[in-house]
Amino acid sequence: MCLGIPGKIVAISDAVQLLGIVDVGGIQRSVDLSCVAQDFASLDSLIGHWVLVHVGFAMSVIDEAEAQATLAVLTELGQVQEELIAMQEGQS
Repeated sequence: MCLGIPGKIVAISDAVQLLGIVDVGGIQRSVDLSCVAQDFASLDSLIGHWVLVHVGFAMSVIDEAEAQATLAVLTELGQVQEELIAMQEGQS
């Protein structure tokens, strides 16, 4: 099962390609920001925002309360660990 997981944008890695670094549970990876970039004046203004990440794309910007609540539910369901492992394996 694939699901979106909340992550926090911590840096812009390639402004031309619309890529950012998103932290998900302490794991940082490159994520495509093209689905959310149009809602912001600049990519740098996305830094610090929470996004819902699915298959390498930031699908939507969410607020921190929603992100924390979603992470809590996913943790309860045991899904976060599986998703984090899959993300780590994808970094190689």
